[in-house]
Amino acid sequence: MGLARSTFYDAPAVSAGEEEIVARILAICDEFECYGYRRIGAALRHQGIVVNHKKIRRLMREHDLQPKRRRR
Repeated sequence: MGLARSTFYDAPAVSAGEEEIVARILAICDEFECYGYRRIGAALRHQGIVVNHKKIRRLMREHDLQPKRRRR
């Protein structure tokens, strides 16, 4: 084929716009209210979207998607 094995099996990165990322973050926040930016980042990676943690924090702050705090 003329391709390296690592190139053939490498999964292509999904490029998503900010609107799609915010929509997915909203869906995750609706299901899990207490998830912070770390767990949301892990959930997005599980869905196949790799996003920098700083971008996740910025989008959550701009769209007022702060997690609910648990009472002890």
